[in-house]
Amino acid sequence: MTAHDVSQFEVKAEPFYRAVANEEALYEAAYKRRMPVMLKGPTGCGKSRFVEYMAWKLGRPLITVACNEDMTASDLVGRFLLDKDGTKWQDGPLTTAARIGAICYLDEVVEARQDTTVVIHPLTDHRRTLPLDKKGELIEAHPDFQLVISYNPGYQSLMKDLKQSTKQRFAALDFDYPEAEIEAEIVAREAGVDAETAKKLVQVAHRTRNLKGHGLDEGISTRLMVYAGQMIAEGVDPVAACQMTLVTPLTDDPDMRQTLQAAVETFFV
Repeated sequence: MTAHDVSQFEVKAEPFYRAVANEEALYEAAYKRRMPVMLKGPTGCGKSRFVEYMAWKLGRPLITVACNEDMTASDLVGRFLLDKDGTKWQDGPLTTAARIGAICYLDEVVEARQDTTVVIHPLTDHRRTLPLDKKGELIEAHPDFQLVISYNPGYQSLMKDLKQSTKQRFAALDFDYPEAEIEAEIVAREAGVDAETAKKLVQVAHRTRNLKGHGLDEGISTRLMVYAGQMIAEGVDPVAACQMTLVTPLTDDPDMRQTLQAAVETFFV
């Protein structure tokens, strides 16, 4: 595998994505100008799926990086590695994307240290360059390169948020869970369950989302509902499926689990 093997980053099959507003048109307009884009929204609401879908629709390779607090600048841009012949340079995912003209998607970018995310700045203004200081090289981004980042505003804090100097380099799209009817359609399609089961799962989720900030950090996501639907489609009892996918992952608090279980039983018993 080489840094220039574009085929490995192609989205070969159309991902399912259900548009809820004009987000596709807005993103396409931003891509025509190669504008950096920020996606903001709660966990499991479709941000990553949207990027994958748009990469497929535009026919562009996609390189995704799951950001974390241990990620260094070298993890993004690259480093020298030792092999039997001595040292060789290995491009990181950001560098690879800039070279081949891919869409580079930094998922949950606020999880990365601020001194790490600073390396993206030259790629997000008129320069569109990436300095490789350790290698003494300045990369001019490919004309098709675009940078996309995402994060969950619900987890913002003074210690974990993007600097204004980073935020103001991006256009932004707000994402949220779809309206109930659309969300039920998505769950039915993705999980392979009937419309009535999908509707019940959405009703359970809506009850938990009302508890955000009152015992729960987040309500049930669309992703978790799809998991529940997939278990039900495999013949698992709906209450047991929901216990495994909707209740247990969300909280360890016994009282809150009991509340969530009661919401499940309201619709599935």
